[in-house]
Amino acid sequence: MQPGISDSSCQGRIGKAGIRASAAMSYHSFLLEPISCHSWNKDRTQIAFCPNSHDVHIYKKDGTKWTKVHELKEHNGEVTGIDWAPESNRIVTCGTDRNAYVWTLKGNTWKPTLVILRINRAARCVKWSPKENKFAVGSGSRVISICYFEQENDWWVCKHIKKPIRSTVLSLDWHPNNILLASGSCDFKSRIFSAYIKEVEERPAPTPWGSKMPFGELMFESGSSCGWVHSVCFSDSGNRMAWVSHDSTVCIADANKKMAVASLNTEILPLLTVTFITENSIVAAGHDCYPILYTYDEGKGTLSLGGRLDVPKQNAQRGLTARERFQNMDKKASSETDNATLDSLHKNSISQISVLDGGKAKCSKFCTTGMDGGMCIWDVKSLESSLKDLKIK
Repeated sequence: MQPGISDSSCQGRIGKAGIRASAAMSYHSFLLEPISCHSWNKDRTQIAFCPNSHDVHIYKKDGTKWTKVHELKEHNGEVTGIDWAPESNRIVTCGTDRNAYVWTLKGNTWKPTLVILRINRAARCVKWSPKENKFAVGSGSRVISICYFEQENDWWVCKHIKKPIRSTVLSLDWHPNNILLASGSCDFKSRIFSAYIKEVEERPAPTPWGSKMPFGELMFESGSSCGWVHSVCFSDSGNRMAWVSHDSTVCIADANKKMAVASLNTEILPLLTVTFITENSIVAAGHDCYPILYTYDEGKGTLSLGGRLDVPKQNAQRGLTARERFQNMDKKASSETDNATLDSLHKNSISQISVLDGGKAKCSKFCTTGMDGGMCIWDVKSLESSLKDLKIK
Protein backbone atom coordinates (compact mmCIF):
# COMPACT_ATOMS: atom_id res chain seq x y z
CA MET A 1 0.00 0.00 0.00
CA GLN A 2 1.33 3.44 -0.92
CA PRO A 3 2.16 5.89 1.92
CA GLY A 4 -0.31 8.49 0.64
CA ILE A 5 -3.89 7.31 1.00
CA SER A 6 -6.95 9.28 -0.08
CA ASP A 7 -10.20 9.71 1.78
CA SER A 8 -13.15 7.83 0.36
CA SER A 9 -16.83 8.48 0.78
CA CYS A 10 -19.13 5.65 1.77
CA GLN A 11 -21.31 6.51 -1.26
CA GLY A 12 -21.93 3.32 -3.20
CA ARG A 13 -20.33 1.11 -0.56
CA ILE A 14 -23.34 0.48 1.64
CA GLY A 15 -27.07 0.01 1.38
CA LYS A 16 -29.85 2.49 0.75
CA ALA A 17 -30.01 3.74 4.34
CA GLY A 18 -26.23 4.10 4.35
CA ILE A 19 -26.25 6.18 1.18
CA ARG A 20 -28.68 8.62 2.74
CA ALA A 21 -26.27 8.95 5.65
CA SER A 22 -23.16 9.32 3.46
CA ALA A 23 -22.52 12.86 4.69
CA ALA A 24 -22.40 11.46 8.21
CA MET A 25 -19.38 9.22 7.71
CA SER A 26 -16.11 8.95 5.80
CA TYR A 27 -14.09 5.79 5.29
CA HIS A 28 -10.32 5.53 4.91
CA SER A 29 -8.56 2.33 3.90
CA PHE A 30 -4.99 2.27 5.19
CA LEU A 31 -3.83 -1.32 4.85
CA LEU A 32 -4.74 -4.84 3.89
CA GLU A 33 -3.69 -5.92 7.39
CA PRO A 34 -6.06 -5.63 10.37
CA ILE A 35 -5.80 -2.57 12.61
CA SER A 36 -5.64 -4.01 16.10
CA CYS A 37 -5.50 -0.73 18.07
CA HIS A 38 -5.18 3.02 17.50
CA SER A 39 -4.90 6.41 19.18
CA TRP A 40 -5.11 10.04 18.01
CA ASN A 41 -2.96 13.05 18.83
CA LYS A 42 -4.46 16.13 20.50
CA ASP A 43 -5.53 18.10 17.41
CA ARG A 44 -6.67 14.95 15.54
CA THR A 45 -4.29 15.54 12.63
CA GLN A 46 -2.32 12.33 13.26
CA ILE A 47 -3.29 8.79 14.11
CA ALA A 48 -1.06 6.02 15.48
CA PHE A 49 -2.13 2.45 14.89
CA CYS A 50 -0.79 -1.08 14.88
CA PRO A 51 -1.24 -3.08 11.63
CA ASN A 52 -1.40 -6.35 13.56
CA SER A 53 2.40 -6.47 13.84
CA HIS A 54 5.35 -5.52 16.04
CA ASP A 55 5.31 -1.92 14.75
CA VAL A 56 3.28 1.25 15.18
CA HIS A 57 2.52 3.41 12.12
CA ILE A 58 1.80 7.12 12.46
CA TYR A 59 -0.15 8.79 9.65
CA LYS A 60 -0.69 12.51 9.18
CA LYS A 61 -3.56 14.08 7.29
CA ASP A 62 -2.43 16.28 4.43
CA GLY A 63 -5.43 17.79 2.70
CA THR A 64 -7.51 14.83 1.58
CA LYS A 65 -4.68 12.33 1.90
CA TRP A 66 -3.15 10.44 4.80
CA THR A 67 0.62 10.12 4.65
CA LYS A 68 2.78 7.85 6.79
CA VAL A 69 5.27 10.02 8.69
CA HIS A 70 6.71 7.67 11.34
CA GLU A 71 7.18 4.01 12.20
CA LEU A 72 7.83 3.06 15.82
CA LYS A 73 9.99 -0.07 15.91
CA GLU A 74 11.04 -1.38 19.32
CA HIS A 75 8.65 -4.15 20.33
CA ASN A 76 9.58 -7.71 19.38
CA GLY A 77 6.02 -8.95 19.86
CA GLU A 78 2.67 -7.79 18.50
CA VAL A 79 1.62 -4.35 19.75
CA THR A 80 -1.67 -4.74 21.62
CA GLY A 81 -2.25 -1.26 23.06
CA ILE A 82 -1.54 2.37 22.13
CA ASP A 83 -2.42 5.59 23.92
CA TRP A 84 -1.34 9.09 22.86
CA ALA A 85 -1.29 11.65 25.70
CA PRO A 86 -2.78 14.93 24.40
CA GLU A 87 -0.95 17.41 26.63
CA SER A 88 2.52 15.87 27.03
CA ASN A 89 2.44 14.46 23.46
CA ARG A 90 3.89 11.17 24.68
CA ILE A 91 2.82 7.82 23.28
CA VAL A 92 2.70 4.68 25.40
CA THR A 93 2.59 1.24 23.78
CA CYS A 94 2.44 -2.31 25.11
CA GLY A 95 2.70 -5.71 23.49
CA THR A 96 2.92 -9.46 23.64
CA ASP A 97 6.65 -9.13 24.38
CA ARG A 98 5.55 -8.24 27.95
CA ASN A 99 7.00 -4.74 27.63
CA ALA A 100 5.71 -1.18 27.54
CA TYR A 101 7.46 1.81 26.00
CA VAL A 102 6.93 5.52 26.54
CA TRP A 103 7.75 7.37 23.30
CA THR A 104 8.89 11.01 23.31
CA LEU A 105 9.23 13.12 20.15
CA LYS A 106 12.70 14.66 19.95
CA GLY A 107 13.12 16.69 16.80
CA ASN A 108 11.63 14.48 14.12
CA THR A 109 12.32 11.19 15.88
CA TRP A 110 10.30 9.25 18.44
CA LYS A 111 12.59 7.98 21.21
CA PRO A 112 11.44 4.98 23.31
CA THR A 113 11.92 4.47 27.03
CA LEU A 114 11.46 0.93 28.31
CA VAL A 115 9.06 0.43 31.22
CA ILE A 116 9.60 -2.72 33.29
CA LEU A 117 6.10 -4.08 33.94
CA ARG A 118 7.20 -7.10 36.02
CA ILE A 119 4.81 -9.47 34.23
CA ASN A 120 5.36 -12.93 32.73
CA ARG A 121 2.52 -12.90 30.20
CA ALA A 122 1.52 -10.61 27.33
CA ALA A 123 0.43 -7.05 28.01
CA ARG A 124 -3.05 -6.55 26.51
CA CYS A 125 -4.09 -2.90 26.97
CA VAL A 126 -2.71 0.45 28.12
CA LYS A 127 -4.22 3.82 29.15
CA TRP A 128 -2.79 7.16 30.25
CA SER A 129 -4.50 8.70 33.27
CA PRO A 130 -6.33 12.03 32.65
CA LYS A 131 -3.50 14.05 34.25
CA GLU A 132 -0.92 12.02 32.31
CA ASN A 133 1.22 11.45 35.42
CA LYS A 134 0.74 7.67 35.28
CA PHE A 135 -0.63 4.95 33.05
CA ALA A 136 -2.15 1.51 33.54
CA VAL A 137 -1.33 -1.73 31.72
CA GLY A 138 -3.52 -4.83 31.79
CA SER A 139 -1.94 -8.22 31.12
CA GLY A 140 -2.30 -11.97 30.94
CA SER A 141 -0.48 -12.19 34.27
CA ARG A 142 -3.78 -11.43 36.03
CA VAL A 143 -2.47 -8.08 37.24
CA ILE A 144 -2.80 -4.40 36.37
CA SER A 145 0.49 -2.49 36.39
CA ILE A 146 0.10 1.13 37.49
CA CYS A 147 3.18 2.91 36.15
CA TYR A 148 4.50 6.32 37.22
CA PHE A 149 7.72 8.26 36.77
CA GLU A 150 10.15 8.31 39.68
CA GLN A 151 12.01 11.61 39.48
CA GLU A 152 14.80 10.63 41.86
CA ASN A 153 15.97 7.70 39.78
CA ASP A 154 14.79 9.05 36.40
CA TRP A 155 12.84 5.93 35.41
CA TRP A 156 9.36 4.48 35.21
CA VAL A 157 8.31 2.15 38.02
CA CYS A 158 5.08 0.28 38.65
CA LYS A 159 2.83 -1.10 41.36
CA HIS A 160 0.57 -4.10 40.84
CA ILE A 161 -3.15 -4.50 41.43
CA LYS A 162 -3.65 -8.26 41.80
CA LYS A 163 -6.65 -9.35 43.84
CA PRO A 164 -9.30 -10.45 42.99
CA ILE A 165 -8.38 -10.63 39.28
CA ARG A 166 -8.50 -14.27 38.13
CA SER A 167 -7.71 -14.02 34.41
CA THR A 168 -6.36 -11.83 31.58
CA VAL A 169 -7.22 -8.12 31.78
CA LEU A 170 -8.59 -7.09 28.38
CA SER A 171 -9.62 -3.46 28.84
CA LEU A 172 -9.07 -0.38 31.00
CA ASP A 173 -10.51 3.12 31.42
CA TRP A 174 -9.73 5.95 33.86
CA HIS A 175 -12.24 7.89 35.92
CA PRO A 176 -12.03 11.69 35.43
CA ASN A 177 -10.66 12.06 38.98
CA ASN A 178 -7.37 10.39 37.90
CA ILE A 179 -7.71 7.86 40.75
CA LEU A 180 -10.34 5.23 39.91
CA LEU A 181 -9.64 2.70 37.19
CA ALA A 182 -12.20 0.46 35.45
CA SER A 183 -11.14 -2.94 34.14
CA GLY A 184 -12.67 -5.80 32.19
CA SER A 185 -11.20 -9.29 32.17
CA CYS A 186 -11.57 -12.88 31.02
CA ASP A 187 -12.89 -14.01 34.42
CA PHE A 188 -16.26 -12.54 33.31
CA LYS A 189 -15.90 -9.55 35.66
CA SER A 190 -15.93 -5.78 35.30
CA ARG A 191 -14.33 -3.96 38.22
CA ILE A 192 -13.35 -0.55 39.50
CA PHE A 193 -10.14 -0.21 41.51
CA SER A 194 -8.41 2.63 43.28
CA ALA A 195 -5.11 3.43 41.56
CA TYR A 196 -4.09 6.11 44.05
CA ILE A 197 -0.30 6.62 44.07
CA LYS A 198 0.65 8.74 47.06
CA GLU A 199 4.09 9.43 45.55
CA VAL A 200 2.65 11.49 42.67
CA GLU A 201 -0.75 12.83 43.74
CA GLU A 202 -2.80 14.24 46.60
CA ARG A 203 -5.28 12.23 48.65
CA PRO A 204 -8.48 11.81 46.58
CA ALA A 205 -11.85 13.32 47.47
CA PRO A 206 -14.86 11.00 48.03
CA THR A 207 -16.83 9.83 44.99
CA PRO A 208 -20.20 8.08 44.53
CA TRP A 209 -18.20 4.87 44.07
CA GLY A 210 -16.77 5.18 47.60
CA SER A 211 -14.69 7.37 49.88
CA LYS A 212 -11.83 5.15 51.11
CA MET A 213 -9.41 4.65 48.25
CA PRO A 214 -6.07 3.12 49.25
CA PHE A 215 -4.10 1.67 46.36
CA GLY A 216 -5.68 -1.50 44.96
CA GLU A 217 -9.00 -1.09 46.81
CA LEU A 218 -11.88 -2.81 44.98
CA MET A 219 -14.64 -0.20 44.67
CA PHE A 220 -17.08 -2.10 42.43
CA GLU A 221 -17.46 -5.53 40.86
CA SER A 222 -20.08 -7.03 38.58
CA GLY A 223 -20.11 -10.38 36.80
CA SER A 224 -21.24 -11.57 33.40
CA SER A 225 -22.94 -14.94 33.00
CA CYS A 226 -20.50 -16.42 30.52
CA GLY A 227 -18.66 -13.69 28.63
CA TRP A 228 -15.22 -12.14 28.64
CA VAL A 229 -15.51 -8.41 29.30
CA HIS A 230 -13.97 -6.93 26.16
CA SER A 231 -14.32 -3.21 26.85
CA VAL A 232 -15.13 -0.81 29.72
CA CYS A 233 -15.78 2.93 29.73
CA PHE A 234 -16.59 5.65 32.28
CA SER A 235 -19.04 8.40 31.42
CA ASP A 236 -17.89 12.02 31.32
CA SER A 237 -19.06 12.62 34.90
CA GLY A 238 -17.47 9.37 36.06
CA ASN A 239 -20.70 8.35 37.82
CA ARG A 240 -21.53 5.63 35.28
CA MET A 241 -19.55 2.80 33.81
CA ALA A 242 -20.46 0.81 30.72
CA TRP A 243 -19.07 -2.51 29.54
CA VAL A 244 -19.65 -5.10 26.83
CA SER A 245 -18.95 -8.83 27.07
CA HIS A 246 -18.56 -11.79 24.75
CA ASP A 247 -22.07 -13.10 25.48
CA SER A 248 -23.42 -10.07 23.55
CA THR A 249 -24.48 -8.30 26.75
CA VAL A 250 -24.29 -4.51 27.22
CA CYS A 251 -24.32 -3.14 30.79
CA ILE A 252 -24.25 0.19 32.62
CA ALA A 253 -23.59 0.60 36.35
CA ASP A 254 -24.89 3.83 37.93
CA ALA A 255 -23.10 4.98 41.09
CA ASN A 256 -25.86 7.50 41.77
CA LYS A 257 -28.33 4.62 42.06
CA LYS A 258 -26.34 2.63 44.63
CA MET A 259 -24.34 1.06 41.81
CA ALA A 260 -27.41 -0.54 40.24
CA VAL A 261 -26.64 -2.37 36.98
CA ALA A 262 -28.82 -2.09 33.88
CA SER A 263 -28.14 -4.81 31.32
CA LEU A 264 -29.39 -5.68 27.86
CA ASN A 265 -28.76 -9.01 26.17
CA THR A 266 -28.67 -8.47 22.43
CA GLU A 267 -29.13 -11.05 19.69
CA ILE A 268 -26.08 -9.91 17.77
CA LEU A 269 -22.52 -11.09 17.42
CA PRO A 270 -20.19 -10.26 20.34
CA LEU A 271 -19.30 -6.61 20.92
CA LEU A 272 -15.62 -5.71 21.35
CA THR A 273 -15.58 -2.00 22.15
CA VAL A 274 -17.78 0.66 23.78
CA THR A 275 -17.73 4.38 24.56
CA PHE A 276 -20.06 7.02 25.98
CA ILE A 277 -21.04 9.78 23.54
CA THR A 278 -23.38 11.53 26.03
CA GLU A 279 -24.12 10.88 29.69
CA ASN A 280 -27.11 8.73 28.64
CA SER A 281 -25.92 7.26 25.33
CA ILE A 282 -23.23 4.74 24.42
CA VAL A 283 -21.97 3.41 21.11
CA ALA A 284 -20.69 -0.17 20.88
CA ALA A 285 -19.33 -2.27 18.02
CA GLY A 286 -17.70 -5.60 17.32
CA HIS A 287 -18.10 -8.65 15.14
CA ASP A 288 -21.23 -7.32 13.40
CA CYS A 289 -18.98 -4.74 11.67
CA TYR A 290 -21.07 -1.64 12.41
CA PRO A 291 -21.55 0.62 15.47
CA ILE A 292 -24.78 0.44 17.47
CA LEU A 293 -26.33 3.09 19.70
CA TYR A 294 -27.74 2.21 23.14
CA THR A 295 -29.57 4.62 25.44
CA TYR A 296 -29.87 4.65 29.21
CA ASP A 297 -33.10 5.79 30.90
CA GLU A 298 -32.02 7.30 34.19
CA GLY A 299 -35.55 7.41 35.61
CA LYS A 300 -36.33 3.77 34.93
CA GLY A 301 -32.76 2.55 35.26
CA THR A 302 -33.03 0.59 32.00
CA LEU A 303 -30.94 0.18 28.88
CA SER A 304 -32.45 0.01 25.40
CA LEU A 305 -31.40 -0.30 21.77
CA GLY A 306 -31.23 3.13 20.16
CA GLY A 307 -30.44 2.08 16.61
CA ARG A 308 -27.85 0.78 14.18
CA LEU A 309 -25.60 3.51 12.82
CA ASP A 310 -24.60 1.67 9.64
CA VAL A 311 -27.65 -0.25 8.46
CA PRO A 312 -26.98 -3.04 5.94
CA LYS A 313 -29.44 -4.05 3.23
CA GLN A 314 -32.26 -6.39 4.13
CA ASN A 315 -31.25 -9.99 3.61
CA ALA A 316 -32.05 -13.46 4.76
CA GLN A 317 -29.71 -13.16 7.70
CA ARG A 318 -31.66 -10.33 9.30
CA GLY A 319 -33.82 -11.45 12.20
CA LEU A 320 -31.70 -14.51 12.95
CA THR A 321 -29.89 -15.04 16.21
CA ALA A 322 -26.10 -14.98 16.31
CA ARG A 323 -26.02 -18.77 16.65
CA GLU A 324 -28.29 -19.30 13.63
CA ARG A 325 -26.15 -16.98 11.53
CA PHE A 326 -23.01 -18.91 12.41
CA GLN A 327 -24.78 -22.19 11.55
CA ASN A 328 -25.83 -20.79 8.17
CA MET A 329 -22.28 -19.66 7.47
CA ASP A 330 -21.04 -23.16 8.25
CA LYS A 331 -23.64 -24.79 5.99
CA LYS A 332 -22.75 -22.51 3.09
CA ALA A 333 -18.98 -22.87 3.49
CA SER A 334 -18.05 -23.29 -0.15
CA SER A 335 -16.45 -21.43 -3.04
CA GLU A 336 -19.43 -19.06 -3.18
CA THR A 337 -18.40 -17.53 0.13
CA ASP A 338 -15.14 -16.37 -1.43
CA ASN A 339 -17.05 -13.65 -3.28
CA ALA A 340 -19.38 -12.78 -0.41
CA THR A 341 -19.31 -9.12 0.63
CA LEU A 342 -20.81 -7.21 3.50
CA ASP A 343 -23.10 -4.24 2.99
CA SER A 344 -21.72 -2.48 6.06
CA LEU A 345 -19.01 0.16 5.74
CA HIS A 346 -16.43 -1.91 7.61
CA LYS A 347 -15.82 -5.27 5.98
CA ASN A 348 -14.62 -7.03 9.12
CA SER A 349 -14.93 -6.76 12.90
CA ILE A 350 -14.56 -3.33 14.50
CA SER A 351 -11.75 -3.51 17.04
CA GLN A 352 -11.85 -0.05 18.65
CA ILE A 353 -13.96 3.10 19.02
CA SER A 354 -12.52 6.46 20.08
CA VAL A 355 -14.15 9.86 20.61
CA LEU A 356 -12.76 12.54 18.29
CA ASP A 357 -14.65 15.75 19.06
CA GLY A 358 -16.86 16.93 21.92
CA GLY A 359 -15.67 14.45 24.53
CA LYS A 360 -17.85 11.85 26.22
CA ALA A 361 -20.32 14.52 27.41
CA LYS A 362 -21.39 15.67 23.95
CA CYS A 363 -19.55 13.74 21.27
CA SER A 364 -19.89 15.22 17.78
CA LYS A 365 -17.53 12.81 15.99
CA PHE A 366 -16.15 9.38 16.79
CA CYS A 367 -13.78 7.01 15.02
CA THR A 368 -13.80 3.26 14.44
CA THR A 369 -10.98 1.03 13.21
CA GLY A 370 -11.36 -2.56 12.18
CA MET A 371 -9.85 -5.83 11.16
CA ASP A 372 -10.44 -4.82 7.53
CA GLY A 373 -7.56 -2.33 7.80
CA GLY A 374 -9.93 0.62 7.55
CA MET A 375 -10.89 3.62 9.64
CA CYS A 376 -14.25 5.38 9.63
CA ILE A 377 -15.08 8.81 11.05
CA TRP A 378 -18.73 9.21 12.06
CA ASP A 379 -20.57 12.53 12.44
CA VAL A 380 -23.10 12.13 15.25
CA LYS A 381 -25.44 15.01 14.32
CA SER A 382 -25.58 13.99 10.68
CA LEU A 383 -26.30 10.41 11.67
CA GLU A 384 -29.16 11.51 13.91
CA SER A 385 -30.75 13.56 11.14
CA SER A 386 -30.15 11.00 8.38
CA LEU A 387 -31.21 7.75 9.99
CA LYS A 388 -34.90 7.37 10.71
CA ASP A 389 -36.00 6.97 14.33
CA LEU A 390 -32.45 7.50 15.64
CA LYS A 391 -32.59 9.62 18.81
CA ILE A 392 -29.47 10.40 20.84
CA LYS A 393 -30.26 11.45 24.40
